[in-house]
Amino acid sequence: MKRYLIKDCRKLLQRIAIFPVIAGWATASLAAPPGDLPFGVYDPNGGFSDDTDVQIEHLFLPWEDVFLPSLADADAYAVERGRSVLVTIEPWTWTQDERNTPEILIAGIASGAYDENMRAICGALAEFESPVTIRWAQEMEDASGQFIWADWVPETYVAAYQQVVDVCREVSDKFDYMWSPLGYEDLAEYFPGKDYADVIGLSVFGLQAWELEVLGREQSFRDIFEPRYQRALQFDLPIAVAELGFVGTDDYVEKWNNEVRQVLEEFSELQAVVYFNQQEVHPWPDDFGLPDWRFPQNALGERAAALNR
Repeated sequence: MKRYLIKDCRKLLQRIAIFPVIAGWATASLAAPPGDLPFGVYDPNGGFSDDTDVQIEHLFLPWEDVFLPSLADADAYAVERGRSVLVTIEPWTWTQDERNTPEILIAGIASGAYDENMRAICGALAEFESPVTIRWAQEMEDASGQFIWADWVPETYVAAYQQVVDVCREVSDKFDYMWSPLGYEDLAEYFPGKDYADVIGLSVFGLQAWELEVLGREQSFRDIFEPRYQRALQFDLPIAVAELGFVGTDDYVEKWNNEVRQVLEEFSELQAVVYFNQQEVHPWPDDFGLPDWRFPQNALGERAAALNR
């Protein structure tokens, strides 16, 4: 059943922060990791608001219950800082007890019940002065149960993705589109075709305590990213890390920090990395809770890291 796109604006603005202008939560000024690779952030607390080295502002939107007029402020925020905008559109509401089931979402997309939701959002984004890349229904091959749009029959997901892009293209031809799997071995089954993707976005998260306990050794950025990058090369498209986060001891964080923006010859198709500067919203496997990816909280110190469960 289709829901209203704009539900209770005041309640929504109290509950979520789409971008720093709305959030209004000032934090200490943060700096991008060292390197030359373009860097972006999802940064609802505004920690990177003064960093001129940030080139990409990442927004997350639910396609239900979103306050569309606020997007004009997001554009102004990006324009003032000379940033392009990556917009992740999630096909649900952020009110957890009002979310659809996968079956309802699949049927609603196929019937066109959500076309107006996407049309309205793309209409608002078409007014942006900033360059916009749209990322719809990310990490679709994830079987963890986090997302109601993930782990579908691949053909069903591909048809839904293509339909959503077609609807948005009816509104404007100014957007680029990011197809954004986690990067698992079966990612190719969900590829919508080069007519529907301009860039591939992968996810890379490092949680040192989990790696040591479950894998038996800590992992580097390269350890996690390289196999996903190699799988993505088959599509002959530019590649980005759309979501990046790492938590561990000070040494662990420093190693990641000094690696993620270094342009390495063997990763020649890597165009940018975008940091997820927020606490995790879905429990990490094996009872590791909700890692806090935010700088500087992600550097836990030696004792705190050992106790971080």
